[in-house]
Amino acid sequence: EIFSLEEVTLHQQDIERIEHIDKWCRDLKILYLQNNLIPKIENVGRLKKLEYLNLALNNIEFIENLEGCESLQKLDLTVNFVGKLSSVESLKQNLHLRELYLVGNPCTEFHGYRQYVVAFLPQLQWLDGKEIGRGERIQAQQELDAVRRRVLEQEADYVEKRKEQKRSGLKETTEKLLSENQNGTHQNPESSSKAHTDTEDKEKEFWEKPCPFTPESRLEAHRHLEDKRRAKEKERDKPKNKTLRTLITADGRVLNINEPKLDFNLTEDENNCMLLDLHVYRHMDTSLLDVDVQPTYVRVTVKGKVFQLVLPAEVKPDSSTAQRSQTTGHLLLILPLAIGEIKPKKPTARLTSVTSNQNTRTETRPAPGRELLEVDPGLVGSLANIVPKGNESSHKPLQLSQHPQRCGVEERPVSKDFVDDPEVPPLM
Repeated sequence: EIFSLEEVTLHQQDIERIEHIDKWCRDLKILYLQNNLIPKIENVGRLKKLEYLNLALNNIEFIENLEGCESLQKLDLTVNFVGKLSSVESLKQNLHLRELYLVGNPCTEFHGYRQYVVAFLPQLQWLDGKEIGRGERIQAQQELDAVRRRVLEQEADYVEKRKEQKRSGLKETTEKLLSENQNGTHQNPESSSKAHTDTEDKEKEFWEKPCPFTPESRLEAHRHLEDKRRAKEKERDKPKNKTLRTLITADGRVLNINEPKLDFNLTEDENNCMLLDLHVYRHMDTSLLDVDVQPTYVRVTVKGKVFQLVLPAEVKPDSSTAQRSQTTGHLLLILPLAIGEIKPKKPTARLTSVTSNQNTRTETRPAPGRELLEVDPGLVGSLANIVPKGNESSHKPLQLSQHPQRCGVEERPVSKDFVDDPEVPPLM
């Protein structure tokens, strides 16, 4: 996809050099490179379709290498270090250039700056956000020789000034490096104890020290901020000697701990189970949870933080289950109690009865509440006549009492037609 891009934004990326863009994005029309550390315009000459180039807030000192950008219409060089105003003449070949921004550059302080640019770039319509009128263009052409002579004199002075700035900047950098090396070599315990104070003083001195606004000073400020940021990251990434929280005391006592500060509910249901509802974060991934159920306590690790709860009764860890709600994200632990459960009855012995067919055996279970005697199979026939059959039974129906007065019941006369049938059961 990168080869077909028409617009690329790379601002505030601490870029120090333009490269590869002319090979990878040949169809580029808009390129944003503002607020970086680019010192030179390069590797953009092959972008034939480029219409807008933004290089504001960089360290550019010369306008160059833009002749190949045939479609360039807008160039933004706001707040750079363009001091050689004569480099503007390189934009003559960009016939479609309509807008140019040079606000904040040293060249804008030259006398005759605007007249010089308007005279040398007749295709321009806007300069620094101000439209170029026809009268201004004619006047600039008429005064071009005098304006050019004056601009070149100021430009020469600026070039000498820049050389002096570079020499002084190099000298200060060398002295700074030497002082740092000496301080690091001859450091004593007293100076190390005041390291924090010295660092604050150096930081204050660095930002309050007056210095010219140059590419070197801007680059130095960036390096200083970058070193400070890296030092903070290094300090933050150092392993901290954190004191381990005690989960179980030396005498074996389990502690209640809630490091993630989560709400929870512990209840008991009718199925002889305890329910622990832990209010875990709704959008947290389940892989960040670690559940450990023990007979007397539960431990849940949430993103490295421990939630531990002592249970009021002993539970069975092997039968416990954990569920996660898809709507609320809560974690529900179902913990069956280890005591109070119904134990199964012991199996009773089974009896075997033998029929006439010796090859078949049928097993019968005794009825509840009855005890059966074991009988020798050879005595089955002889025991069949123990109880008499038919009318020979001596068990007759109970007769009414002959003395009803004893039971408190009044005697009634018996009807003559009444027949006492022995087969009818007596009245109770």
